[in-house]
Amino acid sequence: MKHSILAKYITVPLLIAAGFISGCSENAGPQNTGVYLLLDTSGTYTQELSSAQQLVNVMLVKLEPSDSFAVARIDTGSFSEKDIITKVTFSDRPSEANRQKRHFRDAMDSFVEAVKPAKYTDITGGVLQAAEFLNEKSTGKKTILIYSDLKEELPKGYNRDIPFQLEGFDVVALNVTKLRSDNVDPREYMDRLEDWQRRVEEGGGSWRVINDMDRLERILEG
Repeated sequence: MKHSILAKYITVPLLIAAGFISGCSENAGPQNTGVYLLLDTSGTYTQELSSAQQLVNVMLVKLEPSDSFAVARIDTGSFSEKDIITKVTFSDRPSEANRQKRHFRDAMDSFVEAVKPAKYTDITGGVLQAAEFLNEKSTGKKTILIYSDLKEELPKGYNRDIPFQLEGFDVVALNVTKLRSDNVDPREYMDRLEDWQRRVEEGGGSWRVINDMDRLERILEG
């Protein structure tokens, strides 16, 4: 009788612990991070790209082994892998990770030195491509960074009236510079931000704007 009572008191906590461990393992998904940075290359915004190199350096420091990082340009038609400037999934070997980071920086430097302004700005296509890329990587945390004034201009015949599917995505607009027309009528700037926020949130994503480029450490928060 004593043995059965003792077994009861031992078995119950073990079952609870086993259930807790099982629940944790079932709920635990990928813990890595995926970041996709979109760079506006239209018109005079190319002058802002030198600051984007600082942004890339911050990301290279913050991202860890098994994290994925890609940088792509926003141009006339951005729903294409051809617009990816460079991409990487970081190794867990420090020497290899350092080599990957050097290669990434070199690719960015070469791009900024040679970039030519695009005539149009297909931001929607870029976001769609970013979501597709990160979904294929199956990362636990998905972040899309949009380095742009958020003024979308499409060539004739392009259809971008497409709802986003951004459940689980964090979308961050960076360095949203004001246009000349925004100075004339600030409502244009505010409407532009509100429209992008609406589209992202209707697609299930979260939306933030960070214009203070001295606070880049906030990018992967949340």
